[in-house]
Amino acid sequence: MSSWGISAAPQPEGAAKYYDRTFWLEENRKYAARHYRLQKSARIITQLAGGRECELLDLGCGPAALRGALPANIRYSGIDIAIHDPASDLLELDFAQAPIEFGGRSFDIVLAQGVFEYMGDCEAQKFAEIASLLNRDGTFVVSYVNFRHRKPKIYPIYNNIQSPAEFRQSLLRSFRISKVIPVSYNWAHSDPNRKLIKSLNLHFDLNLPLVSDQLVVEYYFICSPRRSA
Repeated sequence: MSSWGISAAPQPEGAAKYYDRTFWLEENRKYAARHYRLQKSARIITQLAGGRECELLDLGCGPAALRGALPANIRYSGIDIAIHDPASDLLELDFAQAPIEFGGRSFDIVLAQGVFEYMGDCEAQKFAEIASLLNRDGTFVVSYVNFRHRKPKIYPIYNNIQSPAEFRQSLLRSFRISKVIPVSYNWAHSDPNRKLIKSLNLHFDLNLPLVSDQLVVEYYFICSPRRSA
């Protein structure tokens, strides 16, 4: 799908492959623990809330491990194609095939971590749907893999592979981007696993000229919805 030389795994007749609930029931089990990206997401969401009462939608929530990592002032809701443990604050929905919604509610913060690498050719439509879910002063936090890394690791199940600049341009059709934060820096294209490096990355939010493109594993884009006059 990329215009600059990285392509996804071949798909029949060029169509993006979307994996079904059966696949994600197993895949989501890998994220039951509080993995590195979830910990950094929790820190960023907590900072954005700033102690105020707010409604959060965790899009692509998997086993909802983020819920237990947030303070009580953040009211959690999650959507995923495969919910293991049904609860009133969780909605099972294949949002690649159906509009993103949660009982007509709106939210102060929507988080999509590890989602848009799998959104294929419906990316723009999903951005528009998320923008419509946000309250007037709402914030969208979305992660996206840096496929410009010195040695990008491309999983066969990805169906939406772009440079960060291309992803940013797509975002800008529905959002204003206030900040771009590295999820982590790592020589290898994976989140850090050594205790000291992980700790440093958790609290390091700066992009470094000439370095970020080569060593940032993923980026967070912090956005607000564009509103018509």
